[in-house]
Amino acid sequence: MGITIMPVDPADQDAVDAAYGIRAGADQADVPDFPPLCRRRFEAAIRHPMPGNVPVWALARLDGEPAGWLALDLPQLDNTENASVDLYVDPVHRRRGVGRALHRYGLEVLRERGRKRVVGATVSALPGGPARDGAGGAFAAAMGARPALAEVRRRLDTTRIDPATLDARLADARSRAAGYRTVRWQGPAPEEYVADVAQLDGRLMTDAPLGDLEWEPEQIDVARVRGVERALDARGRRRYHHGAVHVASGRLVAWTLLDIGASASWHAFQQITIVDPEHRGRRLGLRLKVENLRYALDHEPGLRVVDTFNARANAHMIAINEALGFRPIDAWTDWQLTL
Repeated sequence: MGITIMPVDPADQDAVDAAYGIRAGADQADVPDFPPLCRRRFEAAIRHPMPGNVPVWALARLDGEPAGWLALDLPQLDNTENASVDLYVDPVHRRRGVGRALHRYGLEVLRERGRKRVVGATVSALPGGPARDGAGGAFAAAMGARPALAEVRRRLDTTRIDPATLDARLADARSRAAGYRTVRWQGPAPEEYVADVAQLDGRLMTDAPLGDLEWEPEQIDVARVRGVERALDARGRRRYHHGAVHVASGRLVAWTLLDIGASASWHAFQQITIVDPEHRGRRLGLRLKVENLRYALDHEPGLRVVDTFNARANAHMIAINEALGFRPIDAWTDWQLTL
């Protein structure tokens, strides 16, 4: 029978289940310290996509058996010449042409949709770190992609946090931040701050190191923030936020977010931390991250591990994370292919 590829209809539960099994098996083989793949989060990605995104999924079968899964995300509000990709092959079916077949299929879809570039990520080992299969990077290079951004995943073991050290770092940060007060919330942003959240979120792709990635700043407004919140609710993500309000202006000028999945209460991702350029140099980022970590731990007693990703070039945020106890685990590369 060979290799066959068909698009995945979100209403076809059998196809979605097969795709889930492939991705879950690949994660277990490639990043075994990740929490088991959350089914709710996985299925919501195609049934409740992020605002301004069109997902396109395809399932590959090898001799009739589910063997590979392709997911393309096609931005509609900005970056309309770009796309992002996830491509996974079941470990038991690797090195039999499934990945190449999905790659060819994906290129056809992207050209039909007028896309000029596609970005995807692979994992590799760090010196002295846990073993990682470098086949993903080798595959990306063989397909003609080029490494565009180098990142490192760092992990915090919350059971080894020294409260006295955090207290000292927080006291120092507070001493440098006169004229600011912190606010906190769970889930959706309070109405009085949502416009500021949108402005800060929109700065991320401008301020964060992007290496050689050709990715435009994203156009974020209040409607898009609310749409993202609804999509995250559908994924079951529990979100903990802290923000810094500039007392004189009343504006939220810094913000951090930590989120926890529906199926693994022991694990969280440290997400965005951003400070308005006019308010940098006052340790607001460090202050918010310490206070938010404690906020999450107060509500999530089972939380043991927090993962975060930083560009290798982002020395400032890396220093903050390492001061909190984050330590390198593995390397990640964002690859960009120009069609």
